[in-house]
Amino acid sequence: MPVIKSISDLRNKANEISDLAHNLNEPIFITKNGEGDMVVMSMARYAQLQLKLDLFSKLAVAQNQIAAGDKGRTLKQVMTDIRKRLHESS
Repeated sequence: MPVIKSISDLRNKANEISDLAHNLNEPIFITKNGEGDMVVMSMARYAQLQLKLDLFSKLAVAQNQIAAGDKGRTLKQVMTDIRKRLHESS
């Protein structure tokens, strides 16, 4: 269930809202004059969301490449390249 707080709570109870954001690991919705205004979340949660967005972006690129007919590389080719790079760096 989403946590909803008023903007006055954010002003008067900032430490409590910070604790909620860290303990629940979920965004907290802030209202102003009874309507949604902004979202507060911990930096750790924000970083997780950024990683997900990056992954989704890469998956979209891959899907577009497949739709365009790109066959990509086999697992064997990828593993050969990885082993080669590891060998070169040591």
